[in-house]
Amino acid sequence: MADVYTLSTWQWIPLPRDAVFAFFSDAFNLERLTPDLLRFRVLTPAPIAMRPGALIDYRLSLRGLPMRWRSEITEWDPPNRFADKQRRGPYREWHHTHIFEERDGGTFVHDVVSYRLIGPALFTRPINALLVAPDTRRIFTFRHGALERAFGLKGRTTSGPVSIERGRL
Repeated sequence: MADVYTLSTWQWIPLPRDAVFAFFSDAFNLERLTPDLLRFRVLTPAPIAMRPGALIDYRLSLRGLPMRWRSEITEWDPPNRFADKQRRGPYREWHHTHIFEERDGGTFVHDVVSYRLIGPALFTRPINALLVAPDTRRIFTFRHGALERAFGLKGRTTSGPVSIERGRL
């Protein structure tokens, strides 16, 4: 049995759902939503046709280690939701679901990420606790502020905590 970690966070943005979903539909906006310390870059040439089966390649640096990441869009339901799965990268498994709901005159964006680390639980539990979970929380917390800046909404959004829970497969 392997450990699976589930990250959950949300942000309310005072804009129409179509506008918010359109922003997320452009894979190159991930560069704006990722902290500079990761040196994150989309490698797949533009334009990227977002649809189930679309593959997107990235380059990033994690704690100084350069790596590549490939994700596949596994679900595409504009303007309600989409999901992507890591096909190549630093995790045994990474599945990210983005949900967009009209709420209170704006858009509620809910992120749910399930991930598993490579290696036995004896090794991965302390690695997750000391490195992966704190780094992932910082990345998604940064993302909340980056979305405010991208839309010019400084202080006008509301965001929830970035929680990570451990479960078993």
